[in-house]
Amino acid sequence: MRLPSFPTLIRTIYTISNTTTSRFFANAPASQKAIAPFTRGTVLKSMPTIPFLGSLFTTSAKDMTDYPVQKTDDEWRAVLNKEQFRILRTKGTEAPFTGAYDKHSPAAGVYTCAACSAPLYRATHKFKSGCGWPAYFDSIPGAVVRHTDRTFGMARTEIVCANCGGHLGHVFKGEGYPTPTDERHCVNSISLTFKDEEPSGAEAKEIGR
Repeated sequence: MRLPSFPTLIRTIYTISNTTTSRFFANAPASQKAIAPFTRGTVLKSMPTIPFLGSLFTTSAKDMTDYPVQKTDDEWRAVLNKEQFRILRTKGTEAPFTGAYDKHSPAAGVYTCAACSAPLYRATHKFKSGCGWPAYFDSIPGAVVRHTDRTFGMARTEIVCANCGGHLGHVFKGEGYPTPTDERHCVNSISLTFKDEEPSGAEAKEIGR
């Protein structure tokens, strides 16, 4: 009996754990398979918490009352679609290679929080990692908050919007990418929106320009 390939196995685990239907890596375009040599480890570390296993572990999360923008779950549901709410407010993860900004490579502009529109990353922070999610080597100063996430039986660094606490993804360090910080902010596309022009005036001061 032939065992499934590693990418197929990872995609299958994601599909089963989130009760969603998504394409298997075996059916993905060849361009999605031509990723960096270290992508296997990258994808594995970046995978979402599996719900039925995640319930067995605890998460060290920042108190949601610490953020400037405060809304009840019902208020967030009124302004976010179902998938945005799942990821931004309940710390879900989109399937790899499916996000709108995975291969998005603008020369300029700003990525903002999909929940509160706070500026998070500049286009110049983005780089190609091949991990299946948008990757940034740095964020706008003060825009992102980090804390330890101990779900799935491991310690990872979760990143959230400093303005509303919306879940963005996780940050990984020391993977060997040729970037100024040697960090990879692995962010869900659904957590972001993109603006072609950088903010000016008062907005620029707020993001540390």
